[in-house]
Amino acid sequence: MPAPTSVDLTDVALFAAGRHHEAFRRLRAEAPVYRNPSADGSWFWALTRYEDVLAAYRDHDTFSSAHGAILGGSFRTGGDTASGDMLVASDPPRHRLLRRALHPPFGPAMVQRVTDQVRRLVRDGVERMRAAGGCDIALDFAPLLPIGALMALFGVEHDDARHIVGLTRRMVGYRDPVLSDLSGDERIRLAYAQSEIFEYFAELLEDRRDQPERDDAIGMLLRAELNGRPLDDEQILYNCMNIAVGGNETSSYTTCAGILALLEHPETWRRLRAEPGLLPSALEEILRWSSTNAYVQRVAVRDTRIRGVDIARGDVVTLWNVSANRDADQFPDPDRFDITRSPNRHLSFGSGIHRCIGAPAGTAELTEAFSALLDSGLEFRTAGDPVRLHSNFILGFTSLPVEIVA
Repeated sequence: MPAPTSVDLTDVALFAAGRHHEAFRRLRAEAPVYRNPSADGSWFWALTRYEDVLAAYRDHDTFSSAHGAILGGSFRTGGDTASGDMLVASDPPRHRLLRRALHPPFGPAMVQRVTDQVRRLVRDGVERMRAAGGCDIALDFAPLLPIGALMALFGVEHDDARHIVGLTRRMVGYRDPVLSDLSGDERIRLAYAQSEIFEYFAELLEDRRDQPERDDAIGMLLRAELNGRPLDDEQILYNCMNIAVGGNETSSYTTCAGILALLEHPETWRRLRAEPGLLPSALEEILRWSSTNAYVQRVAVRDTRIRGVDIARGDVVTLWNVSANRDADQFPDPDRFDITRSPNRHLSFGSGIHRCIGAPAGTAELTEAFSALLDSGLEFRTAGDPVRLHSNFILGFTSLPVEIVA
């Protein structure tokens, strides 16, 4: 069998067409440690098997996060400017200190506030869906999760939270024709999208300086310390972006993928409605199935070898969650959507010290969304073709029209 030398994992058309699972099947079988050639002449290593991805997540002595989680995620050269200041772009011992500083905005009290706010919004959203006879899940329902979370986390009103979602959508979708104007250089487009988010949070930070006692994420970060010193403005702003993009975009897109999976497997939807106690395991399967955060980037800080392949110090290495979560060595019959799958040790939230700090809040959001749909008693069917996001980093949908079946 020939080596899959034609695969380019930076080609967003591969993901937008839904052909990525077949590409990853070939890579896992033929080249599990794959030297990916990119159209711009650069290259990186891609790890596609569960065992290797999990090992790399946990080996932070070999694989550094300090260059950022996304290929080309910074428009500047010379490395990610958030290195050591943003949680996802830090290594121990700095990572431990940052995680401690960021713990309060993701503690149990805030998770409960997120849960309560999302519950109100999705329940109202279901009633609007009922009255209208359907909706576009990607536009009208799924965004209610990040909107509710942002309202709770940052203490902003609904319209401001929706505005933040629009900003983060344009950043994540800077290569998507629905979400972005594709004219001009895409790195400048990404830079502009990033700067818009920073400007919004910079204004919010200035507004909060006179109210440092506020019990929202910015108030908590203003009171937080790193090595005995207050966080500086850049550290606060970088982590506000991390919260807004990393934690909240994924919940919306995972909701879309989960609803589509249930629509494509109607017998599973019927079983879940008959046995709502299966919802927790169903959500774990939805997280595995969707693998919304497709990969993370690492950089090797020393020479190493994986499956007989030499990786040199300084090489970029990508850990493909979306492939690991379909590895048959870990998940029997991995292309079967099974809401009773157990064990289900998916990597959709990462692993080790870099397991997503917002995982409890994200799970709470998904629970509220699917509980509202189950409780509604509504039956749905697709009312048009789903449209996938043009991205190889966040996997989701820009359109998922549904109608209620009378």
